[in-house]
Amino acid sequence: MRSRAQVVIRDTKLALARDELAELAASAPGLPTRARLARKVEWLGERVQDLMRELLRQQWLPMPAMQADVHEKAVLYVGSYLDPNAGQQAAGANVAQQAIEQAGGRFLHHAGGDDGADDVAALEAGLVAADLVICQTGCVSHDAYWRVHDHCKRTGKRCVLVDQPQAMHFVRKEALLT
Repeated sequence: MRSRAQVVIRDTKLALARDELAELAASAPGLPTRARLARKVEWLGERVQDLMRELLRQQWLPMPAMQADVHEKAVLYVGSYLDPNAGQQAAGANVAQQAIEQAGGRFLHHAGGDDGADDVAALEAGLVAADLVICQTGCVSHDAYWRVHDHCKRTGKRCVLVDQPQAMHFVRKEALLT
């Protein structure tokens, strides 16, 4: 009789646990899917962090596209340069100009602004004349950026897009001569 009572108690507890589990599942529809998605979001967050670390590491390395021989070649710099209020942007351009000229290259410049048809024609002429283009993306108009991007893509011309003027400090004479 005692064993029968233990079996009845066990079966009752098991039935109550199943009912409670069913109530919990009904109160949170899609819980397994949400748990799976939460795990995937966590993994993606870690992946984004890994990629951001890699991007930062790459930004602190010398620019591989700049490791080209610019001796007797024209390099077009598109971005702020002569504006005294430009601050770091002007400093980045000065570093680029000094490195290019010391390596025996010819430094060309275009401000990359929206100054009308003459400005567009000057940018196009500079792009055609250049062997390499450096575009400081944060200091040019959208139109100039897309013109540079499109021209380099169409012609296969080497183009370095620099988003921060500090990156120009990595341009060294040795990097341009290799």
